[in-house]
Amino acid sequence: MASHMGSYQLPLQPSRKLHSFHVQSSSSSCSFNKQEPAQNSTGLQFICKKKLLSDLTTWGIGGPCNYFVQVFNQTQLVSAVRYCNEQSMRFMILGKGSNCLFDDMGFNGCVILNRIELFEKIESGVYRVGSGYPFNRFGVMSANEGFSGLEFAAGVPGTVGGAAYMNAGANGQETAAAIDSIEIITNEGESRMLNRRELNFGYRLSPFQEMKDLASITAVTFRLKFSKTAREMQQEYLARRWRTQPLGQRSAGSIFRNPSSMGVSAAELIEKSGLKGLRVGGAMVSNKHANFFINCGSATSQDMLELIRLVKDAVNQKFGVELKEEILYIHPS
Repeated sequence: MASHMGSYQLPLQPSRKLHSFHVQSSSSSCSFNKQEPAQNSTGLQFICKKKLLSDLTTWGIGGPCNYFVQVFNQTQLVSAVRYCNEQSMRFMILGKGSNCLFDDMGFNGCVILNRIELFEKIESGVYRVGSGYPFNRFGVMSANEGFSGLEFAAGVPGTVGGAAYMNAGANGQETAAAIDSIEIITNEGESRMLNRRELNFGYRLSPFQEMKDLASITAVTFRLKFSKTAREMQQEYLARRWRTQPLGQRSAGSIFRNPSSMGVSAAELIEKSGLKGLRVGGAMVSNKHANFFINCGSATSQDMLELIRLVKDAVNQKFGVELKEEILYIHPS
């Protein structure tokens, strides 16, 4: 997953811009003076034009970014954000990249890879977890310890910060229901703590998507309930995922949100439109789950964008339903 995303609808024309989940931007696009690795006063290493975005996403699509840096704690993240601001450098914060579509032209700015994986047990069932911590690892661990609320997380290949930002969910569960508080930093590098009662979540929605001064979620505190059946329930969820989703192939998870108040999923609408197996170049609608689009090994960003457009048009023509994207396209500039 990316770190944070603004309010969005996937642009199908490359001239339009979009930011992403675990993705932030700031100021106008420009670059450092030197076209070589740059090091700021805290020792962070900014690598120039050598990191491919295809290496940072589950889809395996995307060209090079102008600058790339990894951060392992909040202090480093604040430093990286402030440095990009000082340089008038557009930036984005990335987690696992499990719902992002980067352009083959890359990203004209700095990609900050969130590796904040702190983990603290506050009390029984209460955990403070870094935003870069793998969400599936935390889901497995908490269920194994007998706590319920995030059993679904075992099958989500993103980060804790990304899950909170998108309010990830499945099997009748969602991330927001387990959140106690969230720590963030702003684009100016200021830290804030927000309690759950201050935050309004919805289906795949969080207040962070509209928070214009948000740079990144840095940590999430979860409060889970004890359950003797948590581990058993999680195993059932995982078995169902393996039966119904193409987990062994390169995908970005669900492409579209399920239409609200329809009682039918996006996958059902796509399948009933006869679109399973539809292919554009190296991009294909999965034969196993119609709301998963696969990179067959050579897909470009334009292949995916065109496939998304074709599927949306077909579903709209057949059912009069305009599907809304769950994944995010990040324009190169």
